[in-house]
Amino acid sequence: MASLEDEILWFKKEADKWGISLSNTLPRQANTNYIGFLENLRNENVEYIVAMTAFWAIESVYHESFSHCLEEGSKTPEEVKESCERWGNEGFGLYCQSLQNIVNRCSQKASEDELKKAELVLLRVLELEVEFWNMSYASV
Repeated sequence: MASLEDEILWFKKEADKWGISLSNTLPRQANTNYIGFLENLRNENVEYIVAMTAFWAIESVYHESFSHCLEEGSKTPEEVKESCERWGNEGFGLYCQSLQNIVNRCSQKASEDELKKAELVLLRVLELEVEFWNMSYASV
């Protein structure tokens, strides 16, 4: 919970930096879809491996995406490098690897049904990420 609070504070700081009023902003459909997906993961009937697969996938997408911005020769604008460093750094990559290790261990003990559900949730995360990034790109 402490890391989530840190994330929220960081996003609020970024919104202020870019002159974005969070109180007057309505979520777009991609946001609403993602929020609904995340809320469904809170259901007590969701298996641990399914929730962890979603969590690993979400965090890993961020790490992979933002780490490319830090590569030598990237044309990342200076004003967004802080965001890239936040999620693209080696430490965050190690954190994502630890989540993947948890998913791998759980997979070894999971039933076929749980593995199918985990695969479906992984694919859904990827779909939602594409929707989210397409929405973000379209608003530039």
